[in-house]
Amino acid sequence: MITVEEALAQVFALTDPMPTEDVALAHAAGRVLRAPVRAKRDQPPFAASAMDGYAVAGPVAGGQSFAVIGEAAAGHAFDGRVSTGQAVRIFTGAPVPEGATHVVIQEDVARDGDTIILLDSLGDGPNIRPQGQDFRAGDQLSAPRRLRGVDLGLIASMNCADVTVSRRPDVAIIATGDELVMPGENPRADQIIASNAFALKAMAEAEGATARILPIARDTEASLRTVFDLAQGADMIVTIGGASVGDHDLVGPVADALGAERAFYKVALRPGKPLMAGRLGRAMLLGLPGNPVSSIVCAHLFMRPALRALQGLGQYPLPTASAALACDLPQNGPRAHYMRATLGPGRSIEPVPSQDSALLSLLAQANALLVRPAHDGPRREGEQMRYIALDL
Repeated sequence: MITVEEALAQVFALTDPMPTEDVALAHAAGRVLRAPVRAKRDQPPFAASAMDGYAVAGPVAGGQSFAVIGEAAAGHAFDGRVSTGQAVRIFTGAPVPEGATHVVIQEDVARDGDTIILLDSLGDGPNIRPQGQDFRAGDQLSAPRRLRGVDLGLIASMNCADVTVSRRPDVAIIATGDELVMPGENPRADQIIASNAFALKAMAEAEGATARILPIARDTEASLRTVFDLAQGADMIVTIGGASVGDHDLVGPVADALGAERAFYKVALRPGKPLMAGRLGRAMLLGLPGNPVSSIVCAHLFMRPALRALQGLGQYPLPTASAALACDLPQNGPRAHYMRATLGPGRSIEPVPSQDSALLSLLAQANALLVRPAHDGPRREGEQMRYIALDL
């Protein structure tokens, strides 16, 4: 068996960043930006009023009077110049007229017809946002990054309508086993519902991939070959179950017969020792365990980082943080243990009551994986422990 770190390094060795494509900004949310975006104009593109009030020229003081000669609103600039003793009624976001040096807020002004008088309560500051205060033409938003709503707003304000992003990876998900039926069907007494594929599809899509659940592959070589054939064109093939060494575990032998190149098999990991990775044609092949918790935990540890790497976000494990242990723990065994856990108040963390790899309900209650290295010694309440937040 190899370590989790060694296995992840070999998974990364199978990833080549996806090609890029240009997409309209309205369709870019969640996509991975692969080329920097350069601003086409300053923002603001002119000196802009920061408040509703009056644009005036020269030093200002309480008691001064000005003649109002016009108005400026957002999208409607004042076509003229402001000279000493003159004022232009101005609104937030409007271009500051030529010659104006201050915007006096309307609360500091008394107006009588076309004349204003500045009150003694006059505040400090010009209340003008300089041209290019936010960014200048030519400034750039760096890549790679996953595009959030705020990024799209920034790019739009740069006057850029399209962005260059990674093509979405296509993930084909194959559940295997005679014991499986799809949700909504009528299982026999000796059958169970194929649940893992739906979790993996959601996780892959949350990472920016497109994912398709293929028909369940039965425990025959012919059935598995047929479903593998349906996965053609995928960038990643994820199999569920059948990756161990039992009489009915056919994923490895059938994949080998189809020309797969295996990178590793078996990882010193709890849950999820029977884990396989390699390449089948141009697709990365990731063989996950069949137990629900094992399958999902391994998807967090290997599938999600691989999908990020495929989209150009670099080859990194999921980030970890630390929290204080809420209970004592005995010494860990020879495999790294990713314990389902809950983060509590005060940045504390506590494993869920059972770490059985078949108990999906407890994984659904967890919001973190408590990371215990192989042979980790006994831990006491209050010690700082590393964890991976389960945000998907």
